[in-house]
Amino acid sequence: MKKKYSQHKRQGIIRDPKVERKDLKDTEMALVSELIKNSRRSDRELARAIGVSQPTVSRMIRKLEKEGIINEYTMIPDFRKLGYNLCAFIFFRLKAPIAPERIKWAREATAERLSQTPFVILLLERGIGLDREAVMICLYKDYASYTEHRNIIREFPFLVPSDVDSFLIDLNDEVHYRYLTFASVAKDLLRSIDKGNSPTRKEGP
Repeated sequence: MKKKYSQHKRQGIIRDPKVERKDLKDTEMALVSELIKNSRRSDRELARAIGVSQPTVSRMIRKLEKEGIINEYTMIPDFRKLGYNLCAFIFFRLKAPIAPERIKWAREATAERLSQTPFVILLLERGIGLDREAVMICLYKDYASYTEHRNIIREFPFLVPSDVDSFLIDLNDEVHYRYLTFASVAKDLLRSIDKGNSPTRKEGP
């Protein structure tokens, strides 16, 4: 019989910028762990894996989606087989602290410029370290694409062009220490349940 996929929508969910920590029951953390390991399974299969009924799993998934704990259902491909040969961590610094009234403008300007480029951006976030204030993680098919994208980034009006630095990873390198995976997150959630000390743990069945 052909495997049935979960009836819940497997698509991106818009994230709320204001995040509040949610207290999760052990069964909810176990469900999140199982979904991280393999989100292709049906609700019935997930129920069997964590020892609850299928309606309970369906109800928990709807709750986790609504609360923003589940943001997206996806899979991790072998990027090399899709033609991506280079991964870059690009670090940059702002010209000056952005005034609160200009933060929205900066976000919109960034979103507009990025939407006009064909480059694959996995992550773009602010932070601190290495004398830089933000990082972008991208995939490229070749070095020429990376160079083109780096030059576009340097034209952003609120960045210091000379302070755009990169760490490049050759995805075709013969030596790999650990491929991208979220399996360790799934294992850590289960360890938290066993120890009973998860920061999001909530008493209950």
